[in-house]
Amino acid sequence: MRSLIFILLLVFITPAIADEGWVHMDLSRGEAKLPVYVMSNPGALATLILLPGGDASIGELINGKPSSLNFLSRSRDRFYEDNFNILIVYRATDLNALDYKYRVSDHIKEVAKAVDYAKQKFDKPVWLVGTSRGSVSGTATAIALGEGQVQGLVMTSSVTSKKLGAIKSQNISSLKMPVLVVHHKKDACLICSPNEASQILSYLTSAPIKKFMLIDGGSNPLGDACAGMHWHGFINYEKETVKLITNWIKNPQS
Repeated sequence: MRSLIFILLLVFITPAIADEGWVHMDLSRGEAKLPVYVMSNPGALATLILLPGGDASIGELINGKPSSLNFLSRSRDRFYEDNFNILIVYRATDLNALDYKYRVSDHIKEVAKAVDYAKQKFDKPVWLVGTSRGSVSGTATAIALGEGQVQGLVMTSSVTSKKLGAIKSQNISSLKMPVLVVHHKKDACLICSPNEASQILSYLTSAPIKKFMLIDGGSNPLGDACAGMHWHGFINYEKETVKLITNWIKNPQS
């Protein structure tokens, strides 16, 4: 009898395995496709579209899954486990890079495709969550689509200066949706200043709810200060950072 009870408890406390896999969206330019990794959660409260930074590379495929070390890409299971559908938008197959000019122009249309797909497939509120250069794309897309299509915006490790599309250089005063800005206190990337990130809120004059979170946890940063395994990527503090983000999305407060 005890064995049966234990088995039943395991059934009820073990999370459902994600229905996950690739969707390759047509871009109407030759054979180019937009690779999007989709994780369907039957208990989802909303859909999060994750926008990696850098050149948004998938990395090697391991058992059919992306191996990118970008903060959002490697933390996808943690977002999923907090009751969200997940779409990760990677770089289009005909591109070798995903630069700033592209992120504030053609990339907006690509992310919009993912938004449309998410709304049709899941019929849940859609949030854009970007990190580093991905925050450039997320902000530009949120401005273009508006609150009718996007429920809210999360910027992490945002590009704050010296680059086309740096957050304060965009028309963020037009955003009429909840906005969360998350940055690491020790972020040493020269174009992603924690001090400048803290000033973003003063430009969000139309956002009904806005919040700045300064993270001060983690350990053992490695490599490039602007890459995912450094403070810039919330190294060894991913679980706590994701939890702060998902809790806020569920209940946005200033």
